Order: sequence, then structure tokens, then C-alpha cells
Amino acid sequence: MTVPHLVSLVVLAAEEEHHVDPAISYGIGGLALGILLFLLFALIGFGNGREHS
Repeated sequence: MTVPHLVSLVVLAAEEEHHVDPAISYGIGGLALGILLFLLFALIGFGNGREHS
């Protein structure tokens, strides 16, 4: 395969329309946000119980 051939394949693949259910996208985003918020609050909670010099 030559480089122009690979470029044309990449362009054709990029032009294809893929339908993704928005509920799945928002669900994954919400789950990631929930995990990050949990870690943030755990970090804050852990830091409040420690003395700083």
C-alpha cells in the first residue's frame, strides 16, 4: 500500500457516518463525572483529617 492509498482510505473512513445513541454517550460521560467527583470528595475528605505543619 502506498501513502496516497492509505490517505484515501482514512478519508473515506472519516466520512462514514456512525450513529451513536446519545443516551450511551451521556451515560458514559455521567459515569466518568461521577467517578471523578467521588475521587475529588474523597481527596478533600482525606485532607481535612490531616494536620499540616
